[in-house]
Amino acid sequence: MSLAFMRLLQLASPALPIGAYTYSQGLEWAVEAGTVNDEAGALAWIGDQLDWNIGRFEAPLLSRMLAAWRLEDDAELARLDAEFVASRESAELRAETLQMGYSLRRLLDELPDFPSGLRERLHAIPQPSFPLAWAGAAVAWECADGAALGAYLWAWSENQVMAALKAVPLGQTAGQRILAELSQRIPAIAARALATAEEDFSNFAPGFAIACCRHETQYSRLFRS
Repeated sequence: MSLAFMRLLQLASPALPIGAYTYSQGLEWAVEAGTVNDEAGALAWIGDQLDWNIGRFEAPLLSRMLAAWRLEDDAELARLDAEFVASRESAELRAETLQMGYSLRRLLDELPDFPSGLRERLHAIPQPSFPLAWAGAAVAWECADGAALGAYLWAWSENQVMAALKAVPLGQTAGQRILAELSQRIPAIAARALATAEEDFSNFAPGFAIACCRHETQYSRLFRS
C-alpha cells in the first residue's frame, strides 16, 4: 500500500475540514419541491447529476487541471479555474466552490508534506476553486489521474448522500444502498472523463440549475446551497 493511496483517502474523506457537509447543491430544494422524497428519488437525482453534470463537465475539467499541475502550466490552470467558476449557475454555487477552495488551500498550508513550490503556485491564484486546489493536492501527493478522478467523484457522491440522509430524511442503510449503486458507475464515469475532449464538456442540467437558484430563496433550510 502506497502513501499516495493513503493521501487519496484523506482527500476523499468526509472528515476533510473544508465545509463540504454544509452544502447540498440544490438537493435540499428538490426535497422541498417533492422531486426527491424517498430512496429511489434520491438515487435518481444524485445518479443523474453524477452522470450528466459532474461526470461530463466537472470531472473532465478536473482531469485537465491535473495535467496542467503536472506540466507546471499556470496559465492553463488559471484559464480552467476561471472557466469552472464561470460555470456556477447560482451565487450559492459560486460561493461554495470559492469557500471550499480557500479552506482546502489553508489546510494544505498547514500540512508538512505539501511541496512549497506547489504551495506558491496555488497562492498565485487569488481565489482558487475547489477542483483547482484539490487537483493540486492530488498531484503533490503523486496520485494517479484515474484514481484521483474516482476519489473526487466518490467524495461528491458521498456528500450528496449524506445531505439526502438529513433532508429527505433517509436511514443509514438506505444511504449505503445508494452509495453501493453509485460506486458501480464511478469507474466508467472517471474513464470517460479522462477521454473527453474539451469541446465535448457539458454541464447542461437545467433542473439542477433551477434547484440551486430556488434554494437561494428557500425559507427553511439546513444547507448553504
